[in-house]
Amino acid sequence: VTNGGKTTLAKKLQKILPNCAIICQDDFFKPESEVETDQRGFKLYDVLDALYMDEMVKCIRSWMNNPPYSSVLTEETQTTCINPKNTEDIYILIVEGFLLYNYEPLNELWDRRYFLTLPYEECKRRRSTRVYQPADTPGYFDGHVWPMYLKYKNELEENASNVVYLDGTKPQEELLSHVYNDIVQELTKQRE
Repeated sequence: VTNGGKTTLAKKLQKILPNCAIICQDDFFKPESEVETDQRGFKLYDVLDALYMDEMVKCIRSWMNNPPYSSVLTEETQTTCINPKNTEDIYILIVEGFLLYNYEPLNELWDRRYFLTLPYEECKRRRSTRVYQPADTPGYFDGHVWPMYLKYKNELEENASNVVYLDGTKPQEELLSHVYNDIVQELTKQRE
């Protein structure tokens, strides 16, 4: 969901996980001139066609083929339950975005899937506090953003499995703890 806390959560996880990188879907938006406009005059940014998804997949696969190595561990990482002495061969890529699980070429790549949700009122309130380029036009949230979120969420619920739904109204530290602990468990399983 837009303004659900995806980027904030990803950046906090990056600080406490070893050798962690982030790829943001927002970095793959097409220029405004290439984004379609509907009959109401709304730029259709909340659809897959507004993004260079093939380029995103290439970027992810490139990282997977040669994960960047960083031997520098943050102070926070050194205090976590992941033992820093055993992290040399751990590489974690967080891919963060709003239309990730609806793009079939990405579905084979995920080890874990998290989906942040917000109720309509909270999402609209948060969206109204953000500044976008180009700016949201009047009625854009109700006329395009929210309907597209509901459409893609419904598709996800019908087609994707192993998705962990997270309540975006929960405190950030609670969400961070939940996802971090889940990742630690996954890493432990992979090492066994």
